[in-house]
Amino acid sequence: MIDHAMLTGQSTGHLIDIGSGHRLQPEAARAFSALQTAASQAGFNLQPASTFRDFARQLAIWNGKFHGERPVLDSDSRPVDISQLDDGERGELILRWSALPGASRHHWGSELDIYAPDLLPEGAKLQLEPWEYEEGGYFFPLTQWLTQNMASFGFYRPFSEDTGGVAVEPWHLSYRPLAQECEKLLTPQVLQQAWQGQNLGGHAWVLSELERIFAQYVQTSKSSQ
Repeated sequence: MIDHAMLTGQSTGHLIDIGSGHRLQPEAARAFSALQTAASQAGFNLQPASTFRDFARQLAIWNGKFHGERPVLDSDSRPVDISQLDDGERGELILRWSALPGASRHHWGSELDIYAPDLLPEGAKLQLEPWEYEEGGYFFPLTQWLTQNMASFGFYRPFSEDTGGVAVEPWHLSYRPLAQECEKLLTPQVLQQAWQGQNLGGHAWVLSELERIFAQYVQTSKSSQ
């Protein structure tokens, strides 16, 4: 059973090591291993770029972006100068690409960002931007194969359509049986508990807009069925 600490990235008791510093829940790890085997048989070296991410890491990402220490991108992946923006404007931009700490699906152990390292041109650095996975991009053949086959192994893309919330992330795979349970457990109240005693950038704005933020950027079940 996933408790609130596990749900918000403040505990790792639900995870196992799958190699190279990556961690997933055991059931998701077995499903991904089977997906990797099938991908290999189809000629793809399917690998995780990111799996579990803890609360502290997500807090550092959020605060770094909120305070202008990390790049902030618009919906077209272009850098934005946030120096003249108020807290709400900054928060809305960040939420398109980065979750609030405690609200990241990567806390759950059911999520992976994936790529195929052998499809990455020599000298190129993985960006995790849509163009890499869309038609004409390095990983488009892998995207097509996953679209046709991932559901057979329990996976889907929670951010496959732009509905005004999180931007499209073709690299993000979710293991449905576990993710659906976590979606049911996560609430605005659980997030507020996770933020107690934490220095969250834009805290006052986040709290004032939390119900809307949760519906727009955290809940994905309406668009992922």
